[in-house]
Amino acid sequence: MSLSPRVAAVALAAFSALAAAGCGPVSQASPAATGSDGPSHPGVDAVFADLDRDGPGAAVGVLLGGEVVHRAGYGIAHLDHGVPITPETVFDIASISKQFGAMAALLLESDGMLDLDEDVRAYVPELPDFGVRITPRHLIHHTSGIRDWVHVMSLAGLERSDVISFDRILRMLFEQQAVNFDPGAEYAYSNTGYNLLARVIEAQSGMSFREFTRQRIFEPLGMNRTHFSDDHLEVVPGRAESYAPDGAAGFVRQPNQLTALASSSLNTTIDDFILWMRNYETGEVGGEELVRTMREQGVLTDGETLAYAHGLTIGRYRGLPNFGHGGSWAGYRTNFVRFPEQDLSIAVFCNVSDCDPSERALRVAEVFAGELMGPPPEAVGTAEITDAPPATPTEAQLREYAGRYRSPEIDMTYEIAVDGGSLVARHWRTEPAVLAPTGEDAFSGDPRRFPELRFRRDGSGRVVAFTVTGGRVRDLIFERVGG
Repeated sequence: MSLSPRVAAVALAAFSALAAAGCGPVSQASPAATGSDGPSHPGVDAVFADLDRDGPGAAVGVLLGGEVVHRAGYGIAHLDHGVPITPETVFDIASISKQFGAMAALLLESDGMLDLDEDVRAYVPELPDFGVRITPRHLIHHTSGIRDWVHVMSLAGLERSDVISFDRILRMLFEQQAVNFDPGAEYAYSNTGYNLLARVIEAQSGMSFREFTRQRIFEPLGMNRTHFSDDHLEVVPGRAESYAPDGAAGFVRQPNQLTALASSSLNTTIDDFILWMRNYETGEVGGEELVRTMREQGVLTDGETLAYAHGLTIGRYRGLPNFGHGGSWAGYRTNFVRFPEQDLSIAVFCNVSDCDPSERALRVAEVFAGELMGPPPEAVGTAEITDAPPATPTEAQLREYAGRYRSPEIDMTYEIAVDGGSLVARHWRTEPAVLAPTGEDAFSGDPRRFPELRFRRDGSGRVVAFTVTGGRVRDLIFERVGG
């Protein structure tokens, strides 16, 4: 492969740094076959120096000009047994998974078995008729209006450490009665949309989503330690546990019992993911045209072009175009970014929630391409908030809201009660949520469940319902059933 002068200059500088550091030449063998860390770059090691300790950490892979210039592990994969992280450690890479869901859909489209502009209900008739037409293309670009299950299930009383299976997500979706907005009119990130996309792929391919991606993506690329998890009880050799910091106690486990196909739940290693990053250069799976399609951005019905493409976010950093995606679930934090003009790809997989892989990946990019970048972004100040606080309702006013409210869409009933001069939302499955007034008939509480709660009144002024709205859920209604 011939490199452009600009890319060649970046590669030459990087290889010179490797030689100066005493590193040997970059291996020409498949990275999955090396079996140990290396090659390495001291500049990248410096970015992760704080993780090289007896705690959870990260695995890192860097491709430059088609060659592996860094592959290493930092920290511990499993604290109970002191197992170190290596490039062969398996991570759940969370939402980085979405690009594989999008690739699977494009492969099925190229087979003539999927129309991305067909009504999804033609493929999945169990999906409720919301009175609007939702297409696979809407699902890919997060423009379907379908509510995100993360918020909906939190409202339904599920904790993130509970078993959240693919089937359970679909059952929740099939009980929904409305969408957030007309499909194509807006962008709102929806994991549920990608889960529905996986179901479409299963229906049209006649295979499980796990098997389809294995046969069409992972096996052809030699990604032999990669799979979509469809069984939370499955034993996966070499998999990293996930953690969160816990003050003086060190770290606590963050259980992962999620099997959210296409939106998340991809288990892979840095060595395997390097093979995927190289596919953006070679088009070995899908071909060059389909790989280019992966970077085509979504367009709203009003003509606005989105920053989101096919499971990829398109952006710039210090003047250099890039694309990639991040991921976050349980204690896993992951990031992938590619700078196509520099032929530079970086993956960072962490097993601790305070790792900040996105910031670290960009610092790694500066190691290899910093001299080609513009000035660092300026810090943005915080505007002073001058709005007057809302009036505090009297206890008599608060009692107007007291009662039981049920949402048939999630089969959940909350008791709204007055306790100690405050309004509280209660259900035995969840911690009580204190609701603070934000305006007339408006309150906010636990951000995972009640970022914005607004009561509704009938013509006589009696409170008859409340709605919950958040970033990915709008106007989910709970109707008053008692009190």
